[in-house]
Amino acid sequence: MRLVIVTGMSGAGKATALKILEDTGYFCVDNLPVPFIDKFAELTASGNSEITKVAIGIDVRSGKVLSRLEQILEQLTGQGIPYEILFLDASDEVLVKRYKETRRMHPLAESGRIEQGIVLERERLVFLKKHADYIIDTSKLLVRELKQELDKIFVQNREFKNLMITVMSFGFKYGIPSDADLVFDVRFLPNPYYYEELRKLTGNDRKIQDFVMGYEMAHVFLDKLDDMIRFLVPNYVLEGKNQLVVAIGCTGGKHRSVTLANKLYERLQNQNDYGVNLEHRDIGKDAARGK
Repeated sequence: MRLVIVTGMSGAGKATALKILEDTGYFCVDNLPVPFIDKFAELTASGNSEITKVAIGIDVRSGKVLSRLEQILEQLTGQGIPYEILFLDASDEVLVKRYKETRRMHPLAESGRIEQGIVLERERLVFLKKHADYIIDTSKLLVRELKQELDKIFVQNREFKNLMITVMSFGFKYGIPSDADLVFDVRFLPNPYYYEELRKLTGNDRKIQDFVMGYEMAHVFLDKLDDMIRFLVPNYVLEGKNQLVVAIGCTGGKHRSVTLANKLYERLQNQNDYGVNLEHRDIGKDAARGK
């Protein structure tokens, strides 16, 4: 039997993860009372059940008895019942935004302030995150991307590294992304904006890509950036980092940065050691302003 404890921050996507696992054949139970977990696990692991894959959703809705979970998990280990912990997380800013969009109350926000509830929740879940086998930061993940990550872990049984890389293009005139870990400036490359026939195109168009990559220094930059990212990734994994945002910027975030972000994404996306997302933050802003 495969037993998965699905937990994490409220608003990070636990309910969605349980639905995805259910679609892949897992018997899912959400918010099972903590005192029942060991008995439930014993029953499903007894060999008399047809259930072979189980996912249990646990979070701060369990209240004060959540603190007993660590002891219960130790008991399962002592009984030889294996389990895995999937911890879903997201940045505080994203969690606040999601709560405001859905107009839901945070389960620990007694005063009504979502931020205060998030702080308390992180404190109560620290032991689960510490022991988690898989940590997925959903701050920038679409549902289909979360599904792909869960499929890798729980269907394909591929080795999982707790790191998601976001390659992001942006325009300096719109500000450096606040969540960027690494920022690179490609304004040293010739700018297609000054060519009338190229101005309205973007780095997703072949003509712009041919223009930008037509310069040897673009290839040298890409090679050096690729090499550095591959050096940093295993070291970030060892340090427990689970989210890395690589931001590549040009003036407007439409031509050069988009091209280089696309090229870096192409090089990184087929790796098994981490997940990769691509985001073009400012690609349409010039068009929206009528430029």
